[in-house]
Amino acid sequence: RTARGDCRRKLMFCFSILQYEMYTIERNAERTASAGRLLYDMFVNFPDQPAVWREISVITSALRNDSQDKQTQFLRGLFETLPGRVQCEMLLKATEQCFNTLERAEMLLLLLRRFPETVVQHGVGLGETLLDAESIEDQESPVNCFRKLFVCDVLPLIINNPDVRLPASLLYKYLNKAAEFYINYVTRSTQTESQYQGSQDSSDIMSPSKRSSQKYVIDGLTEKSSQITDPWERLFKILSVVGMRCEWQMDKGRRSFGDILHRMKDLCRYISNFDSDAHAKYKNQVVYSTMLVFFKNAFQYVSNIQPSLFQGPNAPNQAPLVLLEDVTNIYGDTDIDRNKHIHKKRKLAEGREKTMSSDDEDPSGKARSRHITVNKADLANSIEVLESFKLARESWELLYSLESLDKEFTRICLSWKTDTWLWLRIFLTDMIIYQGQYKKAISSLHHLAALQGSHSPQQITGQGSLESQRALIQLATCHFALGEYRQTCEKVLDLVCCISLPIQEGGKVQEEQPKVKSKFRKGSDLKLWPCTSRAIMPYCLHLLLACFKLRAFTDSRDDMALGHVVVLLQHEWPRGENLFLKAINKICQQGNFQYENFFNYVTNIDMLEEFAYLRTQEGGKIHLELLPNQAMLINHKWEVALSGHLHHTVTRGITKGVKEDFRLAMERQVSRCGENLMVVLHRFCINEKILLLQTLA
Repeated sequence: RTARGDCRRKLMFCFSILQYEMYTIERNAERTASAGRLLYDMFVNFPDQPAVWREISVITSALRNDSQDKQTQFLRGLFETLPGRVQCEMLLKATEQCFNTLERAEMLLLLLRRFPETVVQHGVGLGETLLDAESIEDQESPVNCFRKLFVCDVLPLIINNPDVRLPASLLYKYLNKAAEFYINYVTRSTQTESQYQGSQDSSDIMSPSKRSSQKYVIDGLTEKSSQITDPWERLFKILSVVGMRCEWQMDKGRRSFGDILHRMKDLCRYISNFDSDAHAKYKNQVVYSTMLVFFKNAFQYVSNIQPSLFQGPNAPNQAPLVLLEDVTNIYGDTDIDRNKHIHKKRKLAEGREKTMSSDDEDPSGKARSRHITVNKADLANSIEVLESFKLARESWELLYSLESLDKEFTRICLSWKTDTWLWLRIFLTDMIIYQGQYKKAISSLHHLAALQGSHSPQQITGQGSLESQRALIQLATCHFALGEYRQTCEKVLDLVCCISLPIQEGGKVQEEQPKVKSKFRKGSDLKLWPCTSRAIMPYCLHLLLACFKLRAFTDSRDDMALGHVVVLLQHEWPRGENLFLKAINKICQQGNFQYENFFNYVTNIDMLEEFAYLRTQEGGKIHLELLPNQAMLINHKWEVALSGHLHHTVTRGITKGVKEDFRLAMERQVSRCGENLMVVLHRFCINEKILLLQTLA
């Protein structure tokens, strides 16, 4: 009997070898149907033969492979010839042969996709296995191979299968995992882009909402498996399905973000009327719905005002924008036709009696409704971006409107470590500035600086300097709004020292600046301003003028502050003409004026004419000390004369030499009127930094 059994085994072994050889011949000849029949016979009759499993392993690898080569396509076709029952059994057994978690998951995923009836038995188990593997492998980022397979591939199969019964707690857990993954995937920074494979043509770079089309590869997955189309849409689809399964108060049809937010506000009004179970259910509905609207719109805002944060050196050539207090009305009455205006000393003299009141407005703007303006040329889709900012802001306010919502949202943010998200901190800082909470905004900017410092040194070129400039100008605008003018000046001067003015051909500096035309002009108190040297320099000059203007026109005398104002009023001349008239009027009332930096930085011909006129009989014979050490020189001559060392007639001409020096200085100064004004003012800010700060001490 034993001999008969051995003989039978040998016969079967020989038969299996023969059949395998026949299979090999048919496979090599690419005869799909006959090779499929032989494979089926081998799998049924010789399921434990190593050669059979080697072949099955090759075929299942082809099923999971993204390659489109001829051999791979043949193997897929070969598998399709097998009966469905055999395919299912083969994939199950192939899964049991896998010892690598990722490979096992991909194999089981093949089974679930081809045979939806197996989702009930294996779906949840596969999902939990992937989440456990993520935890065991201690993945640093939620954007990893295990989470991707769970969220994008397994989870939709589970929640869309009505036969899979899941408790609400598990559905919320899965929704949380999906939201964390998709948000981190979409908002991944340029540091992650080092995982891109190959060079990209600039035409491949898509808008922030379509970044999924870029060739981003998640470690452990193929390029194809790493691509996620329409991630936000996928996330909101999961939200909708979970909501239906948890019996939320859902609206039929597709709703806009504004509609969703409005619905959640309504729900919050009567949420406290529900019993504990219903209250918990609707609390989760409000938190998750509002939270996703918040993150989506906050991202849309930041990705538009600072696209390089997400797209790196491949970003479109758009200047980043920074939210600042609007100080464009610093000159007061600015409705002057520049083309027709001809400044003459007579006109200035006649205009000295004008009353100036508009430049004494409260610069804080807290009494007005807050608007944000932006130049259309700087942001083509400004309406959509500002709407995103509004929706995100209102979502944030709703999430903190009730203690139960606040507690749940805070818990989620802590678990996601959102305090380390640089892009989110940029949005929150802008939102706090919008709310007028400037001290809180200053703290937020320091937090932002700490986040920037923790980033990898392999940042894209210029990103670090851009962020430091953004922080300095926003710190300056916050200190200004708080009335802390010395701190404002300090931040502005620190920034100006970092600015390199762009040079045009011929050595001239570009003096263009954004010009905002808006029907809300008078009511606007915030502006999205290009964060570039060319645009920020004029804004810095506006802030400095605003600080010194308040000090120069007080009842007490401050010639130094008044002199600084005169220098700064040259910028955008003649917009500041009325304010200059006010300065001249004050000098006339004083009867004298001392500012020894005058000839270093004042090159405006209209101003030079007026100061020359002030010394004449018609101009009031105002005593001006505009030359360096002029007062010291006069005092020294008086001392010498009084000591008797000079002839008595010399005292009559003590100031004659000074007058001559003044005349020569004026002539020299007129020859400088063609100098580039922005270069002159840039030099003024750098060279006189200590003096400017001392004036505001």
